[in-house]
Amino acid sequence: ILSTPYTEAKAVDYEDVAHEVEFLEKCGVSGLVWPQFSSELTQLSKEERMRGMDALAAAVKGRKPALILGVQGEDTAEMMEYARHAEGLAPDAVIAIPPTKAKTEADYHEYFRALCGLAKRPVFTQTSGGAPGLVMSVDFLVGLAREFPNFGYIKEEHEPVVARMRSLVAHRPDPIKKVFGAAFGVSSLYEMRVGSDGTITGGAMYGDAYARMWELHRQGKPEEVRELFSKLLLMLNLDHDIPGARLYLLKKRGIFKTSVSRQKEYKVTREEIAEIEYRFAALKPWLAG
Repeated sequence: ILSTPYTEAKAVDYEDVAHEVEFLEKCGVSGLVWPQFSSELTQLSKEERMRGMDALAAAVKGRKPALILGVQGEDTAEMMEYARHAEGLAPDAVIAIPPTKAKTEADYHEYFRALCGLAKRPVFTQTSGGAPGLVMSVDFLVGLAREFPNFGYIKEEHEPVVARMRSLVAHRPDPIKKVFGAAFGVSSLYEMRVGSDGTITGGAMYGDAYARMWELHRQGKPEEVRELFSKLLLMLNLDHDIPGARLYLLKKRGIFKTSVSRQKEYKVTREEIAEIEYRFAALKPWLAG
């Protein structure tokens, strides 16, 4: 999931959107997703989301990673507006968070039925972030995948994640197509060992670490996967103590020109920078550059 870059004036930096695509291709990631919660979705206007989709579609042309555009809305009508725009750009897939204004599972069904009917490509969904207290059950997901052949690509992040993931994997490859972990990959080591198809998560600054860990897993090198994961986890654990660490690394690694966020103004101290650099030194040998 791509981060959203901003100028010092907090305008979306579409030039850096393209730069992020270039960086992540070099990292070896297989897909690019935007916008989701890790993209500061709730901070983006409708116009910014539309223009961002356009910028990404242009930036991805001729490159290896697949493009998955986020089309979620508060309800079916809003989602369909984004979905129609996305369809016009012909991405490799679309993804939608469940609608926050839903009242019943029937509302979820209407929303995804409309999306699957419109989309001429695979439809991903994540299992969290919808209406409070309204959960997409495994049976609901399996049923929708049976109804719509382009559905069945699940970003699983609703507790109990591993148990739900096991149940979904049992229905793969038909009707469930793929099952992915999320949540910054903090449980990815375990999830890979129970049969996940990878991780869809924010963390462009660690894109090469995620990509290499998955490749090592595919090569059947569990000890190396564990070693790399332990170094990555040192960085992920910084999110609690130094919330600005990710922004610092986006700039440090030359991905973005600034460390600006719309959610909050983060200022890292010298002491915090020293801790980030200390841990990053252990991860760096595993990175692409």
